[in-house]
Amino acid sequence: MKVSSIDDSEFSCNRIGSTPTADTHFTVMKTSLFFAGDGFTVYDCEGKLVFRVDSYGPDARYRDELVLMDPHGRCLFTVRRKRPSLHQRWEGYLRERINGQKPVFGVRRSSIIGPSSLTVEMYGNPGKEYQIEGSFGQRLCTVLNVKKEAVAKIRRKVDASTNVVLGKDVFSLSVKPGFDGAFAMALVLILDQISGDEGIGGEPDRTLV
Repeated sequence: MKVSSIDDSEFSCNRIGSTPTADTHFTVMKTSLFFAGDGFTVYDCEGKLVFRVDSYGPDARYRDELVLMDPHGRCLFTVRRKRPSLHQRWEGYLRERINGQKPVFGVRRSSIIGPSSLTVEMYGNPGKEYQIEGSFGQRLCTVLNVKKEAVAKIRRKVDASTNVVLGKDVFSLSVKPGFDGAFAMALVLILDQISGDEGIGGEPDRTLV
């Protein structure tokens, strides 16, 4: 795979089984209630573990670089906070990041003034980008392509047997055919960190509108 011409369809090493023809639905669970963004486990619709993020604790150094792994502990994506930066910017790397490696995507605010959507830039494909709109703090946001078509959605999880909405530590991630599930989950890691930082000191979640 040529990183220099990265495209969402080229994240083939992160596919779950064969290319789906219908939406793929994941259940995302935070693995700790002690610290914001402490870790995740992600399951498919059959209850099988597909992604995980080990606990990285309250120390800021562990929140600046996060690793998304498959069930066997193999690194799929590394996301890293870009510093210095006046406003939160993150970059994503294929697999485990090594010195000198170039990121394949970046996430930034669409506007530096007030609340706004987030822009996802695909570095190897100039002009191709995604917008993330909504509120991750409320577990209600959508990833849109350049045609304003929804390619992934984050929603509150509803218990099918009781029709009760579950807490925010368990939520749904749905992706459209052709959009990589691991890439979508890497974006969730970034959203979780930005949302957690925005909430410090009792501030409302203003990540997205």
